[in-house]
Amino acid sequence: MAHFVSEPPPGRGRVDPGTATMPQTTPRSAWNFWAGEGQNAGLERYGAVLARVLLSQIFLMSGVSKLLGWSGMLGYTSANFHRFLGWYGADGLAAALDPMLPVLLGVAAATEIIFGLSVFLGFRARLGALVLFLFLIPTTLVFHSFWTHPEAQHQEQMINFMKNLAIMGGLLLMVIFGPGFCSLDALKWKRDGQHD
Repeated sequence: MAHFVSEPPPGRGRVDPGTATMPQTTPRSAWNFWAGEGQNAGLERYGAVLARVLLSQIFLMSGVSKLLGWSGMLGYTSANFHRFLGWYGADGLAAALDPMLPVLLGVAAATEIIFGLSVFLGFRARLGALVLFLFLIPTTLVFHSFWTHPEAQHQEQMINFMKNLAIMGGLLLMVIFGPGFCSLDALKWKRDGQHD
């Protein structure tokens, strides 16, 4: 059964991720928990794992698909660079970037796979989430800036644009709160704490 607990008293702070245990505080009602008070051991321990899986899978799949469909992705990337930069009157810059696209695409695939695994496993997860957050800024602008697409694609690209913003919100939450108790980071913190 779910166990709801109140917030720790002032000065004690929240749960130490290194201990991977919940504080012994007075049980509170489920209503108070859903109203924003207290903590839930099961959600904090296992819910974070599900969140990391859901958050990382899109990066892992995208990175692998770039490698498997290399030539098609090169053409797709080139078309989007030319559309985005051309809308701002920078066609010359787009043409100058064409020879660099294989390198940029390789860096993008490596970023998604390496730091997607970081979030998935909860290993250096704050750093992984921060890198992916920053990675999504130019990616969202180049590929999903709906105002630079033909009018018939505005709604579809606006949805993609907003989805990326939502993913960035999830990544930012991980940067702030960490990967949770069931992660390689928490395991390391716990092991290091036992050796202090």
